[in-house]
Amino acid sequence: MPILLYSVSDSPPTLAVRLALEALGLEHELVDVDFANGEHLKEDYAKKNPQREVPTLDDNGFLLSESVAILQYLADKYSKDDKLYPRDPQKRAIVNHRLFFNLTTYYRYISDHMAPIFYAYKRTPDTLKKMKNGLSVFNTLLEREGTKYAAADHVTIADFPLVTATACLEAIHFNISSYPLVAKWYDTFKNENPQLWAVVQPGMMEVRAFEQNPPDLSHIAHPIHPTLKN
Repeated sequence: MPILLYSVSDSPPTLAVRLALEALGLEHELVDVDFANGEHLKEDYAKKNPQREVPTLDDNGFLLSESVAILQYLADKYSKDDKLYPRDPQKRAIVNHRLFFNLTTYYRYISDHMAPIFYAYKRTPDTLKKMKNGLSVFNTLLEREGTKYAAADHVTIADFPLVTATACLEAIHFNISSYPLVAKWYDTFKNENPQLWAVVQPGMMEVRAFEQNPPDLSHIAHPIHPTLKN
């Protein structure tokens, strides 16, 4: 039975997990969760993921949410070697740092700046400042480590969520050339890994379409997270 991934096609965390599945060559099936119609809020989905978010992995009955945990699990269980997720404690620590940096800072600030796609408020100088700060920190990390990719001289699971977050910036035509090492890393990933970029690009184009024509989600109490209120 293939791995099931409950997903939304333009979700950066979902796309990051899909990159891992593709890189590992794992047979899998995507199960679309219709956020626009509130499918993630229904009890049937809550039984799979009490957080009512995506992605959710079902590996033959083993249910797991949180994209970082899924990335780590897939690499630990299915990698034929440790290139994607090193076993050496220090190399693994760098990968883990990048994963959590993306979660707590980089993608967090990007998503805050992107949020007006889904909510009736405007982007602010504060959201822009935070997003630029995340980019600046990432540029500094790449400079300090001197690696080709986010955590090594080859692709690791750390690159996957960082790439899908950066794709959001491309979707809204935000120019990252002021962060030259980030721009170089992003271009390198796309150019050297076309089969992986082919997973991300359609989602990026969906985000671009939403940017130009925001969907009407007013009929859902809170389209992103059911515990929050508008």
